[in-house]
Amino acid sequence: MKINSHTGKLLNQVDQSSQADKKTLNRLGKKETKGQNPLSGSVKVDLSKEVSAYQKAREIASKDDIDYKKVNRLQKLIDEGKYNVDAREIADRLVDEHLKMNS
Repeated sequence: MKINSHTGKLLNQVDQSSQADKKTLNRLGKKETKGQNPLSGSVKVDLSKEVSAYQKAREIASKDDIDYKKVNRLQKLIDEGKYNVDAREIADRLVDEHLKMNS
């Protein structure tokens, strides 16, 4: 990981957030001693888009849903020089996917 001033600022923000979380938990713990349990039930947590995307990427990366038959078949075709790529079709699909993502 490249360390620069931006990274330092992010680390400071994380540290400050952690300290705020500790203060909140301490405050909640004091309320609990009064007969209330603020941690029971459901807790709503809002994550940033970046964190959600990161979690989804990790989930996808951890899946092992590879079609080995298809991989082996395509590898054999490539090795034999029989696998032909239609560049126009690939370009069309890329454009279609790009337009679909931006709409």
